[in-house]
Amino acid sequence: MDIIRGRAAQLRAVAALSGAAVFAALGNMAGQDAPKEAKEDYVRSHYTKYEYRIPMRDGKRLFTSVYVPKDASQSYPILMDRTPYDVEPYGEDKYKKTLGPSDEFEKAGYIFVYQDVRGRYMSEGDFIEMTPHIDVKKSPKDVDNSTDTYDTIEFLLKHVANNNGKVGIWGISYPGFYTSASMIDSHPALKAASPQAPMTDLFLGDDAYHGGAFMLAANFGFYSSFKPATEVSRPKASVPFDFGTPDGYEFYLQAGNLSDLNRRYLQGGNWLFTDQMTHTTYDDYWKARELSRHMKNIRCAVMTVGGWFDAEDLSGPFKTFHAVEQFNPGTPNSLVVGPWVHGGWARSEGDHLGDVQFDAKTAEYFRAMIQFPFFEYYLKGKGSTGPKAWVFETGTNVWRKHDAWPPASARARTLYLHAGGRLSFETPGDEGFDEYTSDPAHPVPFINYIATAVPQRYMVDDQRFASRRPDVLVYATEPLEEDVTIAGPVSPRLKVASSGTDSDFDVKLIDVYPNDYPDNDAGTTGKRVLGPPPVRMGGYQQLLRGEPMRAKFRKSWEKPEPLVPGQMAEINFEMPDVYHTFRRGHRIMVQIQSSWFPLTDRNPQTFVDIPTAKPEDFKKATEQVFHKKDAASGVEVLVLPQP
Repeated sequence: MDIIRGRAAQLRAVAALSGAAVFAALGNMAGQDAPKEAKEDYVRSHYTKYEYRIPMRDGKRLFTSVYVPKDASQSYPILMDRTPYDVEPYGEDKYKKTLGPSDEFEKAGYIFVYQDVRGRYMSEGDFIEMTPHIDVKKSPKDVDNSTDTYDTIEFLLKHVANNNGKVGIWGISYPGFYTSASMIDSHPALKAASPQAPMTDLFLGDDAYHGGAFMLAANFGFYSSFKPATEVSRPKASVPFDFGTPDGYEFYLQAGNLSDLNRRYLQGGNWLFTDQMTHTTYDDYWKARELSRHMKNIRCAVMTVGGWFDAEDLSGPFKTFHAVEQFNPGTPNSLVVGPWVHGGWARSEGDHLGDVQFDAKTAEYFRAMIQFPFFEYYLKGKGSTGPKAWVFETGTNVWRKHDAWPPASARARTLYLHAGGRLSFETPGDEGFDEYTSDPAHPVPFINYIATAVPQRYMVDDQRFASRRPDVLVYATEPLEEDVTIAGPVSPRLKVASSGTDSDFDVKLIDVYPNDYPDNDAGTTGKRVLGPPPVRMGGYQQLLRGEPMRAKFRKSWEKPEPLVPGQMAEINFEMPDVYHTFRRGHRIMVQIQSSWFPLTDRNPQTFVDIPTAKPEDFKKATEQVFHKKDAASGVEVLVLPQP
């Protein structure tokens, strides 16, 4: 039991991390189910490691580690992972502790390939953030991740013994982006690809911006350790940034605007962060890196994977899945989404997140019953194919299979805001509006505890602390008389007015538990326990989906426009998909606020360049949200019929 408790403690610790830190922790945990020596000894005794510097068509060489089974009595498919995070350990006498996406692969017979992408660690060339794909290549100098993968596969097929001529590729987060990019204009030998939490469109919903608002804590936390690299300057091991305080809210509030933050703590020395910060509209920089529009000529089976509670790349999996479907008719294309944080399906059990329980080891199920069979079928011809969409329904906590995503039977309905904090599917009458004062000097926090990173669990955290603030509007249904299941994107439709010339409107969709809902810790020893009491689940306000929308982008992502003070404006946007059942006796809640700090940067509430906004630009604003017949506000959802 001590081993089990220790494992659970590790997973809780990982759930409190974000971005690159998650992958470092998951990597460290990968071999801890057994002694390090035993894990490494197994790999060493069953595989032979080779290292290559594979030439690309432009002459640059990419460092590649290859692990080949010692049993030469049969041929094996190649399973590849291309990464900007390093393929250590380096040296043909030094072996990884584990191989492949999960334990199932290591003993099943694969040739495992790990490659430092162009410009990272031991690979030549210059690193370019989310290298833009080149649709029309006119010379050998026109290289991108598609060509690099193509050239790598050509080399491997010719130089690695006992391969069966079939190749698969997978990766999570940034490696997920490289997986997506690699399957465009597929090499004929590439038969299966699984982009997992792929970075896809950094401005429209993935890591950098959400609704035009800069994802402050996550981006500064990541780029303070993820360093640029050039031909003559290779990245070194990352060093955690010293915030000087455990309180991220305090740190970012005192740092001032984004330019001050960059200058004071990064000295402007990380152009990756500077690029993210200064490209504040959907300009050519972002459009060139938006990968989903290039997902063409894909001739391999694709299984895109995401997590309902992925704080970094929640949007990417859906955009990738739909783009593959649109541009590649006839290509086997599937979507898998579970109740996971960023990369949480890779090594954790997936049975809970924070205080919310899922009643099953969902990540273990995915690894053994979904991911492993996918590659076994397309690379070895074993087993059978899976459904179009294999998705976990939260609330009821069951896996579902659908022939399409969103399910074809889902119908659009709107949850309307009403006077007195009511929420219902009925349209409002002449009810007026609600208002609150938003003060950039006292922004609404996104968590109710102290942290400097973005805790993964915030995606399901209790929102009771926010509902008690005067600068947060709260609307809730009566206790439901029957289950309500929503499946697909969540789309706020707001009629608002502001005394400022710009404002954020953060919308949160919440599941409110009944007051008699049982606590997670059912028993008690009767002894006095030091520390905070356990969370009472009765009345818990579980965040399901929350997103900001910066009002100046209400008409265009390319050309922002100021609000006219006091004049009504429409704020319509789309939040990433959910698949959740609000159980009978629960209530559906919507919260609206104008800051979510330091998850997103502060909006000065004046129409200025936000990264360089002066202290006097940050002003209080009175925000009005209308809920009347001719100006109805609400949240549109896709509702499934109940059996």
